[in-house]
Amino acid sequence: MSAAEKKALRAEAMAARQQGGDQQALTALLIEALRPYRGKVLAGYWPMRGEADPLPAIKAHDGPICLPVVLAKATPLIFREWDGGALHPGAYGTSQPAESARVLVPDVLIVPLAGFDRAGNRLGYGGGFYDRTLQLLRESGQVHAIGLAFAAQELPLIPAEPFDQPLDRIVTDRGVLEISH
Repeated sequence: MSAAEKKALRAEAMAARQQGGDQQALTALLIEALRPYRGKVLAGYWPMRGEADPLPAIKAHDGPICLPVVLAKATPLIFREWDGGALHPGAYGTSQPAESARVLVPDVLIVPLAGFDRAGNRLGYGGGFYDRTLQLLRESGQVHAIGLAFAAQELPLIPAEPFDQPLDRIVTDRGVLEISH
């Protein structure tokens, strides 16, 4: 897929995301999807630019919580523990825990996205941060990646490139999509 085609697909997905969806249903389904991970380290994200909001489900999680931190362009993310307190501005408009917060390795990640397809392919924002991070985490152990989106963000097909890391499950406001690899 050319860069122009990917840019057009991303724009389509971002426009669909602005339609939103049923946040209450999304939260309930995400809480249920996270139930098997009680006591495990959960990496979430602070929503921006109309992303589906994982915060109510994150706050309901029974276990350590962390949020992503961008260290530099074209590098994997790290995750710092978050106690629900104040966040600080990070790269690319993100919000992150303080540098003094301890670094955790997540067992399960809630992954933001622009668009997704039924094969578990994710269309992000083009920086490759989550692909690099998931590759590194999967090489060093078991990690479960849950995409979070409104159902309107589903695309018919996202061509996967060799470096793309598929999701294990996708939670939308209309249901949960289990991906088999």
